[in-house]
Amino acid sequence: MKILATQTIGLLQKIAADEEWALEDGARLLAQAVVGDGRIWLYGAGELDAVVTAALLGKDRLPKAARIESREVGDWNETDRALVFARFSNDNEAIRLVEQLQGHGVDTVAVSALVKDEPGLAELAAVHIDSKLSRPLVPTEDGRRIAMPTVTAASFIYYGLVVLLDDILQEYA
Repeated sequence: MKILATQTIGLLQKIAADEEWALEDGARLLAQAVVGDGRIWLYGAGELDAVVTAALLGKDRLPKAARIESREVGDWNETDRALVFARFSNDNEAIRLVEQLQGHGVDTVAVSALVKDEPGLAELAAVHIDSKLSRPLVPTEDGRRIAMPTVTAASFIYYGLVVLLDDILQEYA
């Protein structure tokens, strides 16, 4: 548990330090939909749908947000923004979704661990925030690694965006 706690805290500190500008850019991009006539469309690949659920139902809900459903593709327009969570930047489903969104003029903030040889989302999205979580955090005695807290890292980034977005929206109030 001590190793897990230490490694997780280190991961979150690295995200806060290295992704500060990307977080600010992401919050500004999302604010455009909130202060304008747009919506913020949310998508979480696999287990990262938990962050989308928190954004829609949690105490710190994202304003003007909706879960991306395939039937809503026709509802997307250039006043909208999207927030897409994937485990890795080369997630094919997330890449296809961002390409679809771009086809409708929707700028995207993508959150994923950067895969250096296959950046995908990092190249496509208007803003990419690197979750820095490329492998499990805890080494085992038999040489394996376990404990890959993708939801924790993505949630930390989400709440960072919420805090920064709130600051931006306070300027408009």
